[in-house]
Amino acid sequence: MPDHEQLQLFENQKIRTAWDEEKEEWYFSIVDVVAVLTDAKDYDTARNYWKVTKKRLKDEGSQLVTDCNQLKLKSPKDGKRYKTDVATAEQLFRVIQSIPSPKAEPFKLWLAQVGRERIEETIDPELTIDRALETYQKKGYSTDWIHQRLLSIRVRNELTAEWQARGVEQGREYAILTDEITKAWSGMTTRQYKNLKGLKKENLRDNMSTTEIILTMLAETSTKDISAAEKPEGFSESVYVAKRGGKVAQVARQALESETGMSVITSQNAAQLNQAVTELIEVSAETAEKDKK
Repeated sequence: MPDHEQLQLFENQKIRTAWDEEKEEWYFSIVDVVAVLTDAKDYDTARNYWKVTKKRLKDEGSQLVTDCNQLKLKSPKDGKRYKTDVATAEQLFRVIQSIPSPKAEPFKLWLAQVGRERIEETIDPELTIDRALETYQKKGYSTDWIHQRLLSIRVRNELTAEWQARGVEQGREYAILTDEITKAWSGMTTRQYKNLKGLKKENLRDNMSTTEIILTMLAETSTKDISAAEKPEGFSESVYVAKRGGKVAQVARQALESETGMSVITSQNAAQLNQAVTELIEVSAETAEKDKK
């Protein structure tokens, strides 16, 4: 069964995908691909276009419709999971042939690139880090922030590996445990934290300050260490451990806030944080230039 659900970007348009570890193959949301090829203005328009195309292919006796699978993917409209038609890269090439579009050839090249990169990353995991580094640099994040963010990915992977060893199920149970950790140290659920920063579907950690990321790492690595020491059985016992791990970071947060007199948690998102850093750099450069004179 495919897992490792992920959003891929083609010309800044989001395409839902899922990676099948066993088959080493991506599954792509067909509706999302149709939206790209047809320049559909909204999700419903793309879905209706695919519905008509699907019927036409079926009437023509095409095996493509039969071969395509369905996976429960998050809806871009309400965030809930619904059964969605998906296709492998090979199947998508046949879908593309049935949809006249000037984006057909660029999209085929993109498909080939996505497949090749994932296989390369499976062979050499360091490539994942290199590509993440390049992506964050292009988005304008500071070097220090990027280093902390990449380290937080490693910490998160170590925690989920520990949860897996304790019999916690990926998906809903991971999300609940993450919420418990976040509530324990920040006083908010992940959703509440996102609301504070004005986020919808964006990644919360990509919109944290360096200090927020460090405290998140402390909470997660503490949870991992406590779990490894006590070896809880299953999800229920892991909830208690998650709360305790989060409280370790809560103590650190309260101590820092006591020393600085300022809240660690900020309502600023990535765009605002990066703008603040840019302005600071510009001011520093202007000051240095004046000092020279």
